[in-house]
Amino acid sequence: MTVYLIRHGMTEANEKHLYCGSTDLPLSESGKAALSQLRYDILCENFVTSGMRRTEETLKQLFGEVSFRIDNRFREVDFGDFEMKSYEMLKDNAAYQLWITGENEKNVPPNGESGEAMTKRVLDAFREIWSAGEDTVIVTHGGVIAAVMQSLFPEEGKHRYAWQPKPGRGYKITESGYEAIP
Repeated sequence: MTVYLIRHGMTEANEKHLYCGSTDLPLSESGKAALSQLRYDILCENFVTSGMRRTEETLKQLFGEVSFRIDNRFREVDFGDFEMKSYEMLKDNAAYQLWITGENEKNVPPNGESGEAMTKRVLDAFREIWSAGEDTVIVTHGGVIAAVMQSLFPEEGKHRYAWQPKPGRGYKITESGYEAIP
């Protein structure tokens, strides 16, 4: 059995370095162009997206018109009041400084979600797919992929963000381990 985790293509928020989790953005023109250069030889009948526009557009760009299902549990973390803002815009905000310090995975942005809460919902969804035993492609978000990889392969000792793939890239996970999708 194989599960592929693929990050959506670039959006305007990615290009501007904005926190973007719950905002439903499309791919940017440069994101579409970059994805059009990728070719995956993945034979699979099961496709899942997070239901966000950017994941569905990525799926279509990479695999064409295929049937898929939506699982909202694969959505990115909700950045709450920090959504669609950059570090530069927030750096003098006391609530932001509190959020980015200390136990970052436990900290909750105002009106948002902690990394710990996101990881729990994502792993619940991933375990269901894994236990179904069918090859599956999941088109999702960088933080989601990083949370899954860090949880599945703790022996690697990588920080969560070290697992975050570039847009359109990801990981192939099998019972014997994983490999990066170049």
